[in-house]
Amino acid sequence: MLKKVLVANRGEIALRVIRTCRSLGVQTVAIYSPWDRDELYVRCSDEAYPLEGEEGHYLDMEQILRIGLSSGCDGLHPGYGFLAENAEFARLVEDSPLTWIGPSSRCIAWMGDKVAARAAMKAAGVPVIPGTEEAVSPARLEEAAGEVGFPLMLKAQGGGGGKGMRIVHSLEELSNAFERARSEAKAAFGSESIYFERYIPFARHVEVQIFGDGEGNCVSIGERDCSLQRRHQKMIEEAPCSFISESTRERLHRAAQQAGASIGYRGAGTVEFLVDREERFYFLEMNTRLQVEHPVTELVYGLDLVELQLRVASGDLALPCDLSPRGHAIEVRILAEDPYENFMPSVGRITALELPGGPGIRLDSSLYLGQEITPYYDSLLAKLIAYGRDRRQAQQRAVGALEEFHIQGVMTNISYARQVLEDPAFLRDEYHTRSLEEELAPRYSLSDLDRAAAVAAFVAYLQDDPKARIASSEGGKNPWKLSGRIFSMRRGWI
Repeated sequence: MLKKVLVANRGEIALRVIRTCRSLGVQTVAIYSPWDRDELYVRCSDEAYPLEGEEGHYLDMEQILRIGLSSGCDGLHPGYGFLAENAEFARLVEDSPLTWIGPSSRCIAWMGDKVAARAAMKAAGVPVIPGTEEAVSPARLEEAAGEVGFPLMLKAQGGGGGKGMRIVHSLEELSNAFERARSEAKAAFGSESIYFERYIPFARHVEVQIFGDGEGNCVSIGERDCSLQRRHQKMIEEAPCSFISESTRERLHRAAQQAGASIGYRGAGTVEFLVDREERFYFLEMNTRLQVEHPVTELVYGLDLVELQLRVASGDLALPCDLSPRGHAIEVRILAEDPYENFMPSVGRITALELPGGPGIRLDSSLYLGQEITPYYDSLLAKLIAYGRDRRQAQQRAVGALEEFHIQGVMTNISYARQVLEDPAFLRDEYHTRSLEEELAPRYSLSDLDRAAAVAAFVAYLQDDPKARIASSEGGKNPWKLSGRIFSMRRGWI
């Protein structure tokens, strides 16, 4: 087993990895930006080192690697996000004395190129969505659209996560959507290459958790339904999938195992599929890292996926066997954003906090009273996971936990998540990837009285803490940030 691991991440996932390391007797080293020096994961690590520089701290490959080496680590865990799927960083770690706790840089680069990934899956016999076999040039727009057919999806070749994606319903929309997608892809991934796929309406987003030993052996550890998402960003996930037949489930798992085995995958990964109304499924992409929603799989299968990652990285290639799901789990991502103001990000200090508990409730979080939620990172505050003997009990426990969960100081999506979980469409398990945007929009709007109370709360906040005043580069108040701060302070208990 590895002796000392650098956790190259922050927040909830850093704390999650640190806790498993601690349970195995593995020492941990944390890194932190100037805004994270007081974070819970920093305090819970055995050692912690600051990241220098003005910006991009958690993307500074050389500095992070240098800290790992100088602190005597023998392993590096990237978590998810930041550098977790950066093939260049994985290669740097592989070429150093440190052990990279993840798939090979070769697999990361291969699956990171979405066109190459489609070709690899096709060759492995995994069903793929009809689409172009290469990036589409501006000169071939109409020709490529004619080959794929409308409606179609524009997708970035260099990455996923909803960046560079557009649904196009007609030729008239194509040119403008293509330019916007290219611009977004360039900003997100450094490449403006776009390819086309057939758009599948009313689809469900189903992913299969895989684990490989890097030697051609790969097992599947259940599937997750991740269809409740907004702008391709997941909000609620559950395991197992209740809407598919057993025969479809078996075929999904076989396809995912084929996908992992065909590329010699090592460690934890996820093979994502779209499933249509007839339960035909198509390869979407492979995530070469631990997923945000991995806890639902852990609860249903009684496993610690981070522990499995550490063991495989340490040379223990024995994969889990006799895998049988038990019960049902639902995860809700708790986000610092305002669902009633077009999901505007919310920043501020947590002035009061009540965390949920009870039978079957797990909370993956690094929240604490007095924590400053900044605009510099992802809006994820916590993951609430509810486990039950069946889907209905898991849903009831999730709703009860959300009712107990109170955060004051920033706006959150807690009340909106409760609305979704209690909606008849969710209870009937009849939803799809566009449901949150088309059918389950937030039903509550703020009144003028709320806005007046928000302004008063914000003024009081500034009077109590003059250092929190926001200044623009010209020395005055920044109206955009001030507006965001006011909105974030509008309500008390959410």
